[in-house]
Amino acid sequence: MKNSTLHLKLNGNEKTFLIDPADTLLDFLRETAQLTGTKEGCGKGECGACTVLLDGKPVNSCLVMAVQAEGRSVTTIEGIKSDKRFDALRASFLEHGASQCGACTPGFIISSAALLTDNPDPTDKEIRSALEGNLCRCTGYLKIFSAVKHAAENKGER
Repeated sequence: MKNSTLHLKLNGNEKTFLIDPADTLLDFLRETAQLTGTKEGCGKGECGACTVLLDGKPVNSCLVMAVQAEGRSVTTIEGIKSDKRFDALRASFLEHGASQCGACTPGFIISSAALLTDNPDPTDKEIRSALEGNLCRCTGYLKIFSAVKHAAENKGER
């Protein structure tokens, strides 16, 4: 039952929604906000497919209650897609074949964007650490790792 009000900054825009207090942030994003780029994989916080940025930090949106986003900033893959700072990252994922079925891709891109925002020149170990909460069943990770490394080396230039 939608009977709670949620005020937040969603993909850079101040918004207010009527929500069900029992909804997870993932449920809210997909069903109420109609932002379906964030995917549900396991629903248990183990796969990273539902990763979004909460106040700039990656979180599994299936583990966060929507009410916990009150007054905070949430960035989804739709917000990353419209942010020119990440054009090189998205292009690098395409160039390196880092996406196959696409189920995990939004979570990997969100996690990668957070890493490159905080650390524009990460080491191989730092890239692996930043991506360790994201699982992929298709690519074997090497292409994803290469895409993030390439984007970092090019410092956001295409």
